[in-house]
Amino acid sequence: MMTHNPEKASAFSLVMRLDNVGVITIDVPGEKMNTLKAEFAVQIREVIAQARANSHLAGLVLISGKPDSFIAGADISMIDRCKTAQEAEALAHEGQKVMAEIASLSVPVVAAIHGACLGGGLELALACNQRVCSLDDKTRLGLPEVQLGLLPGSGGTQRLPRLIGASRALDLILTGKTLRAKQAVKMGLVEDAVPQAILLETAVKMALNGRKPRKTLPLRERLLNAPAGRALLFAMATRQTEAKTKGNYPATRKILSVVKTGLLKGSIIGYAAEAKAFGELAMTPESQALRSIFFATTEMKKDRGADASPRELKAIGVLGGGLMGGGIAYVTATRGKLPVRIKDIKPEGINHAMKYSWDLLSKSVQRRHLRPAERQQQMALIGGGTDYQGFHHRDVIIEAVFEDLTLKQIMVAEVEANTSGQTIFASNTSSLPIADIAANASRPENVIGLHYFSPVDKMPLVEVIPHTTTSAETIATVVSLAKKQGKTPIVVADRAGFYVNRILAPYIIEAMRCLLEGEPIDSIDRALVKFGFPVGPIQLLDEVGIDVGTHIMPVLEQAWGERFNTPDAFAAVLNDDRKGRKNGRGFYLYNRKTFSRKKSVDESIYKLLKLDPKSHLSADSVAERCVMMMLNEAARTLDEGVIHSARDGDIGAVFGIGFPPFLGGPFRYMDRLGAADVVNTLERLMQSHGERFAPCEALKRRAASGERFYKTAEKSNSHADSGG
Repeated sequence: MMTHNPEKASAFSLVMRLDNVGVITIDVPGEKMNTLKAEFAVQIREVIAQARANSHLAGLVLISGKPDSFIAGADISMIDRCKTAQEAEALAHEGQKVMAEIASLSVPVVAAIHGACLGGGLELALACNQRVCSLDDKTRLGLPEVQLGLLPGSGGTQRLPRLIGASRALDLILTGKTLRAKQAVKMGLVEDAVPQAILLETAVKMALNGRKPRKTLPLRERLLNAPAGRALLFAMATRQTEAKTKGNYPATRKILSVVKTGLLKGSIIGYAAEAKAFGELAMTPESQALRSIFFATTEMKKDRGADASPRELKAIGVLGGGLMGGGIAYVTATRGKLPVRIKDIKPEGINHAMKYSWDLLSKSVQRRHLRPAERQQQMALIGGGTDYQGFHHRDVIIEAVFEDLTLKQIMVAEVEANTSGQTIFASNTSSLPIADIAANASRPENVIGLHYFSPVDKMPLVEVIPHTTTSAETIATVVSLAKKQGKTPIVVADRAGFYVNRILAPYIIEAMRCLLEGEPIDSIDRALVKFGFPVGPIQLLDEVGIDVGTHIMPVLEQAWGERFNTPDAFAAVLNDDRKGRKNGRGFYLYNRKTFSRKKSVDESIYKLLKLDPKSHLSADSVAERCVMMMLNEAARTLDEGVIHSARDGDIGAVFGIGFPPFLGGPFRYMDRLGAADVVNTLERLMQSHGERFAPCEALKRRAASGERFYKTAEKSNSHADSGG
């Protein structure tokens, strides 16, 4: 079919069937997945006009020509190119117009959904009269725009509440969560879910059966849609959302406002409010920061980590059946689809690691995300023993034993003796230099660090740490393995603390200093949660393990000096057998008998530290002290070449320690503040609290020159406060 641009094939093609149902196939040329672009408006209109030219047209079916996706959303770079709120608003208006044209067609229109149907893709499906999706595990439906600091801008905030009820629609739009096929049917988002083999045939039948009257909403949704219920719903949703976001995500407030406007004042005013809010949000620094993370992770998917091709991966080994070893085996088998063999000195270690995977897979079975037979298939990929039998042809051996240099060197020697000359030895160490681990290796080019974060099945980051003689092929192969495991890898230098622990330590130490000044534990943690971290620094220390934190600190102090000096309180806490959540004793109380997620401070710790706690510091002051220590250290690591780029530093901090995503990471945040402002703040803190706050040379140089960490200035710096 010809389009307005004869050089470019259309993403939309029409085939008329003998039963007079037109099948419109969506297949964006040259792209792996379908995404909606501005120029498609003309193409959609052309293909609809072509269908309407058939006087016997009985109905239309929209289906994807891609093997694994319906439409994965709108092209984010199209939004990123907008220079003003008005431009972004115009984009939304155009999207709304196209959807309105589909919704107003006189014949039934059915969306046949297989694979990702997200954002603008779901908005297109909502504009159809009916929807049917495949039962395939790849099929996911949702409106994830909030995760980019935006809201659905092509009618989603107006159509979804009317289809499934305001309460369920708000839950989807405010969280950005995605639904599987059966969940979508249950919620009334799609009429049916069928095997992929009969998806088109089912959609055609639905089109031929004509328009169906809209299903009645469940009683709860009808009550919440009544005026009194609606007031209660929005009051509750506002309260819950503010408690969760701490006011840091302007998109959630706009979503609530726009959905409410549509329900109270009608869809015409609702659509106008949606487009205006979309335009305003696109210009906020929060959305720009969240989009920068999206672009960075997309770029990193193509980054091989080194100038070499990775080796093919067929089988993996894991040394150590503890929490880390079990987690590494789980992600290797279930996400990487690679057979993995675990070695531990005791059979109990193997059993522990196997149970770890079994328990996680069983949760998926309980939630009906997996069938019992699929659980068995995945468990069949994991095996183990107390010797090196079956290790000879493993491509990578990941070592996850205790943090003991001699032990790790013994592991290298044993692996070299029991595997092929090609086998890579990857150490999951959080503090030991990789060069030291490889010191006695006969094949040091095959030795590398691979630092996972706990719990391995949840934390997305992994640090890849080559030492000076690690080969480029080894780096590329390990980066490839990490991606197969569903991880985002960053390559970092073999320096004490690597990157994540190096910037995390001063942050936690400063929180401890605030505690020793008498500030209560929970008020310190609340201050950093309010700033945007998922948990506060003291709770984080409990989660990581006080023993682990205490083990790393002396290594960092020896390497980097006085600013890593840990208060004696660390030792006092550990000497009282407080390891944190793992042994139920830390800064907080952990009652194993109850399943309550609420936690309370263990007041006895104040007596141990000879403190009389009294809140005397403002939340802003606590957050400023802790965060400034982290920013200063991050700037140092970039200048020292610990990380390759500001991009890697931002992704490492956001994915590794939960640095607030709406700030984009430490480097985006410093660019937003300006290096001069960061230096001034550090100097002020230095006057009050001591030399540890002295701004590093990297920041002072940038403050003097006006240089940024990212060479291209973010658009709309003048809008830094809009919507925030």
